[in-house]
Amino acid sequence: MKKALKIIGITLLIIIVLLIAIPFAFQGQIKDMVKRFINENVNAKVEFSDVSLSFISSFPQAHVSVSDLVITNFAPFKDETLATAKNIAFTMPIKELFKKADDDPITVNSIDADEVLLTLKTNKFGDVNYDIAKAEEKASTETPSSSFPFNLEEYSINNSALTYLDEASNMIIHVSEINHTGNGIFSAEASELNTKSEANLSITMDSTTYLSNNPVKLDALIGLDLNNSIYTFKENKGFINDLPLEFQGFVKLLENGQEIDITFKNPESDFKNFLAVIPKAYSKNIDDVQTTGDFKISGIIKGLNSDETIPNLDITITSNNASFKYPDLPKRVSNISINTSIKNTTGNVDDTFIAIDILDFKIDDDVFKSSATLKNITKNMLVNANIDGVLNLANITKVYPIELDNALSGILKGKINTSFDMKAIETNAYERIKNNGSASITDFVFSSEDIVNPIHISKADMTFNPGTVSLNHFKAKTGDSDLNATGTIKNLLGFLLSDNTLQGNFNVNSNVFKVSDFMKEDEASAENKTTTNTESLKIPAFLDCTINADAKTVVYDNLNLKDVKGTLLIKDQQATLKNMTSSIFDGALSITGDVSTKSETPTFNLNLGANGFDIAQSFNNMELLQNLAPVAKLLAGKLNTTINLSGKLDETFSPDLVSMSGNAFAELLATRIGANQSELITKLEGALNFIDFKKLDLKDLKTKLEFANGQVSVKPFQIKYDDIVINVSGSHGFDKTLNYSAIFNVPAKYLGSEINQLIGRINTEEAKNIAIPVTANIGGSYTSPTVKTDLTSGISSLTKQLIEIEKQKLLNQGKDKVKDLIGDVIGNNKTKTDSLKKEQNNTVKDVLGGIINKNKTPTDSTKTNTNDAVKNVLGGLLGEKKKATDTVN
Repeated sequence: MKKALKIIGITLLIIIVLLIAIPFAFQGQIKDMVKRFINENVNAKVEFSDVSLSFISSFPQAHVSVSDLVITNFAPFKDETLATAKNIAFTMPIKELFKKADDDPITVNSIDADEVLLTLKTNKFGDVNYDIAKAEEKASTETPSSSFPFNLEEYSINNSALTYLDEASNMIIHVSEINHTGNGIFSAEASELNTKSEANLSITMDSTTYLSNNPVKLDALIGLDLNNSIYTFKENKGFINDLPLEFQGFVKLLENGQEIDITFKNPESDFKNFLAVIPKAYSKNIDDVQTTGDFKISGIIKGLNSDETIPNLDITITSNNASFKYPDLPKRVSNISINTSIKNTTGNVDDTFIAIDILDFKIDDDVFKSSATLKNITKNMLVNANIDGVLNLANITKVYPIELDNALSGILKGKINTSFDMKAIETNAYERIKNNGSASITDFVFSSEDIVNPIHISKADMTFNPGTVSLNHFKAKTGDSDLNATGTIKNLLGFLLSDNTLQGNFNVNSNVFKVSDFMKEDEASAENKTTTNTESLKIPAFLDCTINADAKTVVYDNLNLKDVKGTLLIKDQQATLKNMTSSIFDGALSITGDVSTKSETPTFNLNLGANGFDIAQSFNNMELLQNLAPVAKLLAGKLNTTINLSGKLDETFSPDLVSMSGNAFAELLATRIGANQSELITKLEGALNFIDFKKLDLKDLKTKLEFANGQVSVKPFQIKYDDIVINVSGSHGFDKTLNYSAIFNVPAKYLGSEINQLIGRINTEEAKNIAIPVTANIGGSYTSPTVKTDLTSGISSLTKQLIEIEKQKLLNQGKDKVKDLIGDVIGNNKTKTDSLKKEQNNTVKDVLGGIINKNKTPTDSTKTNTNDAVKNVLGGLLGEKKKATDTVN
């Protein structure tokens, strides 16, 4: 007995080892066999990472799996992926692996496909990417068929997706989250397939979405007549969202397509079925909704489906005198009538049309009626629609559980007929867009997280004309701002129904327009804003309009602009200002230029003109002027200036000063230093105490500025203090740093008694007109300036002038004495010439020596005495007698 058990144990162990080892032994052969079979039958590139065979995992069945399958097309869809699958597995009895083609059908217990992604495509030439089977060669009558019939018991497709793209009809069908199971006997002449399917379905045709990720289900028992290739719907029930549908009929496979004869309907007629069509995300729980009336869907699909034809269609959707009311909402929608049909009677896909003959409803006493027809829906769709009714927008959330970010209010009235084709909308062919009627809205309040204050439109009237819409009246208010507008809109339908721009011309008037009512960012708006801290505001790309503006008062930050007029052109994310004028600072302002948000960082390029600005007001209130000329805020009077500037804007739409560049020309009229002195003026007066800066003559001062990289360069200009000429030049930064030089040309009369006595000794008119340069170097910053006076050049200049004048005077006196001596010796002979020259030179020396009354040479003594005198006088003049350079901090 022990021996028998031992033999049995060893035998079982050998069998187990064989079950494990045999698949490994044949793994390479199986992989080669699969590749050879695929290459012989498929016209595409097929790749997979592995093929495995196991006798253990599904014992007593064999388990064959293919991993990471990828099928890639050849031309005309070269290198495009047709299908991928993470894993495809087959289970079958082990003996089935050894069957021949002429044996009974192979029994496959199951096929399981996981994460299959299938993309089916038809290009504009009619080529399809899924026709990858190689054409079969005509087999000899003597050669038996090599095909294997097989008997499948069950299969499943798990967590998969399918996409169908038709370029010719511009149709996209996307089926996601596919989970499908089926079981049956496929080898019998007549058998049944029991299936369960669920997925999410999206259908888009010609940019119109008909279904968007709607859940669909189908539990169907399908009869299989394999000999005649007929598949018949038996017991079945499907769902679109929660709307139940039942199908009857069959599909027969033909060589040139499929013969279809199917009817369907909803088994229940309650109007609640209509709400069931709407996705649950919007309709919420409809179990407790009170409804009256009926809702019926029925359809017939019959005919040949081929490359040239589609089956005839006759689908109707009807409802009569229906109503619904949600239990938690106060109002009811009543008098609902629907009569819609989808038909095709020719089999030509272009002849399919949708007729919405009636779509009416009533909320309270407001009745809304509409109808429409849609033809040629697969190509250039033709639309004819009518709307006639009244709708209180506030009632929308009172009858339907829709969640809005902001409450709606207002009364919408309209009676409109429109007729157009979609290509006319896309190409702005206004002559083919026929609009007639009118629409109005009153007491409409619009609020959004992107705006600070709600916009209250008290009234807006529009008239619809062929090709255009006239805005007859528009009156609105937000915050403290009011708006009144009229105009013409050229492409309203193109904007609403496609990606076209909104074109128009508008005249806008306002009594008060506060920019902060639209752009101010307080705590509330900061919480609501949708842009990030680093994301700049953008001019909408869909706008293409001209706005003629006329505002009595525009308030921007701390500026109050009066009588603002001009034209604003908006196109391609750029706003262009033309002939914009305004009154401000007791003067006139003009603006031209543009602002663009095309690039990631917005840019601007503006030309500003100011005429008769009050300097104190403008420089105290405009940051731009403060940065260009900070010292000007100390002045009192009038200013004319032109400023050309360009640069970048930050995320708040304010100029980035570092990036700003340009130039300016300024002219001061009737200007003086104001009463409010700064630290700079105080230090200048301390360093130059012979000047009263309040008495500077700045009238008709003109200067030019250039600025770039945060620095402002001031071209040299002159100002006067009585008869003192002051030459100023230098630069400053937007960070308020200063680097200026002011050279004061000081006349002799300001130099004190010592210099005047010295000049009196010389006693010439030229000496009395002497002026010396005194340099003031201004540095530091505007709030903490430094002033350094440089007397070196003044001392040198005055010394040279006094020496030169005295020298010329002495030389002139010497020449007179020489002339007298020459007169005395006229008539003597030529031999006395040399002694005459020597005597003449000695005489000049004696004269100069007598005038100077010193033992030194005239030049040395004059230079020494004059230099000392100048130092003493200028030192006293500037408050320091011992140093040639005075520093004030």
